[in-house]
Amino acid sequence: MAPEFSRVAPDVELGRDVKLYAFVNLYGCRVGDETRVGTFVEIQKGATVGARCKISSHTFICEGVTIEDEVFVGHGVMFTNDRRPRATRPDGTPQTEEDWKLEATVVRRGASIGSNATILCGLEIGERAVVGAGAVVTRSVPAGAVVAGNPARIIKSGAGC
Repeated sequence: MAPEFSRVAPDVELGRDVKLYAFVNLYGCRVGDETRVGTFVEIQKGATVGARCKISSHTFICEGVTIEDEVFVGHGVMFTNDRRPRATRPDGTPQTEEDWKLEATVVRRGASIGSNATILCGLEIGERAVVGAGAVVTRSVPAGAVVAGNPARIIKSGAGC
């Protein structure tokens, strides 16, 4: 059950024992069993969060993002889903859903994303990879790698990280 001051739309699929904190905004998404969703998190339609994840406060998970099981997402992480965002068409009229192309992002099982990271769209963060705090991820991250910086670069590779 959603706490007071949260908005959870009727089309949201919540797994067993999901913990939602105050001021979350969820619509058209799926959240897996035993996942914790922190304060001031928004998860949009078409997004999926797996089981036993921790989504920390102030995080934005947009349409087209798939987060697999056992993923840690730090505070203030921002996902994107459009490489060429615009408010209007060339003629100056407002854009509609037909005017942009959604680019999906996948975060594989057991990955960790540090606070204030920005994850650009159309990429994959590999299984058990680590994204450092404040990183700007502009390309896919291999399984087990550690990336940091702007743009994020591999600072350690391999499954033993």
